Amino acid sequence: MGKYVELTSSNFDETVKEGVTLVDFWAPWCGPCRMIAPVIEELAAEYEGKATIAKVNTDEEQDLAVKFGIRSIPSILFFKDGQVVDQMVGAASKQAFAEKLDSLIG
Repeated sequence: MGKYVELTSSNFDETVKEGVTLVDFWAPWCGPCRMIAPVIEELAAEYEGKATIAKVNTDEEQDLAVKFGIRSIPSILFFKDGQVVDQMVGAASKQAFAEKLDSLIG
């Protein structure tokens, strides 16, 4: 089963620089973040080899949250070859995330 990548300042740029990456900015105390956590894990398994699924704990990585202007969580950023190409704020359905990923993967 695929696993999402835990991102930190030290591995962030390297992880998102190639291909399509979904990054979930979350925090342990955030209810909606916990609601979508199983969805993020399912996506990691289903998109293994096609896209990278990653998470940033905003409590531990505040510099990344500031860098990307994260004001509310969960915030999901979609990267393609290192660039932010789309974002979704708040909990959404697995289908919504999958449709975004599919459109970016082509």
